[in-house]
Parts: sequence; structure tokens; C-alpha cells
Amino acid sequence: MASQERVRGKVIDAHSHIGTMEPWRYYNLKEPVRPTVYEFENAKGYLDHINALGVERGLVLPNYGIPVQEHGFSLNPLILDSVAGDERLVGGLWVSFLPVNKERTLAMLKHAGESGIVALKTTFLLGGNPDPATWDEDTREIAEACFAACEAHDLVFHFHTSAGGSSDINNFVPMIEKYGKRIKIYLVHFGGGVSGHIKLVPQFLDWVEEGYKVYCDTTWTIGFGARWLLDEIEKRGVGADRVLFASDEPWSDFWSEYWKIYGAPVGDELKERVLWRNYEELYGDRTRR
Repeated sequence: MASQERVRGKVIDAHSHIGTMEPWRYYNLKEPVRPTVYEFENAKGYLDHINALGVERGLVLPNYGIPVQEHGFSLNPLILDSVAGDERLVGGLWVSFLPVNKERTLAMLKHAGESGIVALKTTFLLGGNPDPATWDEDTREIAEACFAACEAHDLVFHFHTSAGGSSDINNFVPMIEKYGKRIKIYLVHFGGGVSGHIKLVPQFLDWVEEGYKVYCDTTWTIGFGARWLLDEIEKRGVGADRVLFASDEPWSDFWSEYWKIYGAPVGDELKERVLWRNYEELYGDRTRR
């Protein structure tokens, strides 16, 4: 993992993962695999990684990806310890809207006001759907508890998005339009694929203009995705404060994510905002309470 290069100027990573997972037989493979190749076992491993890159600091989240409901929750203590132990790190707690995880989620929300915790994170890859029209009574109760914690502690709610299935951006539209003026919603991966980008670029900037508290990063964006988003921001004059640089390490690759921003055909002021300034405005004065 040793880096031969260092970033140019100030950079803050708004979304990475720490903790380990057992190898898994994804998609019915013959043998268990660890597709990320490496993981960051703890805060020290992650800090060694960003130090080698020249990254100033970062936001860390539980490392998830295996279909085991309790796994993400099992890493929340690591997040709490990591952000308490180093002021360069802030973190997000793993939660779930699934009724099977109700007790785990409500227990974690008790830690939402702790120093260094600035976000919640969930995915619908493990079940459920972000569309409120699909929620039963238990799901709605859990979701409302999460939203109340975000309001009470000014947390940013990170949602995994990817093309197709429950994580498709179409399923997020009703939730954003119902709750997006109440809480800050962060769309991880900006739709996560060609169809997601095409659907989301105009819609995202419309939401900003309409007063929704939406944010995103450009991890997993394909080819044109980040370029089009940044170009439209400059053309429309809105959204420059809503995009954050993130690497999604170890599930993506730092340098490919960095060059999407640093090498984009847009002005230096917008690049600077994305690479660090927006992070500081969104999280900077709330990292230590």
C-alpha cells in the first residue's frame, strides 16, 4: 500500500472505511475472497495510509460488504474509539432501518451525540428500501429515530447508492423529498453507475435550488459522472458547496478518485471546495464538542 506519490495541496477524505471482514463467497464463488486486497484494521492503519498520501484528515465508517446483519454494528465501537483517540478523525455510526436490527440501531443512537461522531451510515444492499411508501410500522419507527438523532446532533446521514435494486436513486427520491429539508442527506457514490449519474445530475442540482439539504461524493462515478456534475455546477452556479472528495478506501482506489476531481476541466476554486473546503464547512466546527 506504500504510496509513491503525495497529493497536491490540501486534501481531506470525507468517506473511508476501517475494520476487517472475513473473506466471503460472494455471488456463489467456489472459494471465499477478499476483493479489497487490504483493509485498515484500526485507526492507526488508516492514519498510516493517509499520512503516506499527504491527506490531512478524514471521516471513517465501519467497513461493511458481507451479508451479515450484525457485522457493521460490531465495528461501531472501533469508530467510537478511533475518533476519541485522534482529533484528525471523525466518524459515522452504522445503523439500519430493518426491523431485525431495531434493537441494535436504537442502542447505537444513544452514542450519536458523542464527540467526533458527525454522521450515520446505512445501506439497503442488505435488505429494505429507502422509499417511505414501502416501510412498515417498525421500519418507520426506526427511520424516524435515526432522523431525530440527526436533528438533535446535527448529523449527516450517509446513504449508499448504486445502480439497480433497492439502492437505485429512483428509490431515494421520495425519501429525499419527504425528509431532505429536515435533515442533511449524503448520497454516497452519486448513484454509482451510468444510469444513476444521468438521473441524478439534474435532479441533485434542482434539489439544491429548492432548498433540500443534499450532499454527495463522486466515488464510483463512471467516466463522465464527476466531470458532468462539476461542469453543471459551474454552469448553473449552484451546488459548489454540496460535493465532497472521498476515496471510499479500501473499496475504491484513492488515486483514481483524487484525479476525478484534481484533473477535472473546471476552475481551481471549485476543486478546492471539493477537495477540502466543503468538508470543513460541513463538519469542521462540529468535530469536537
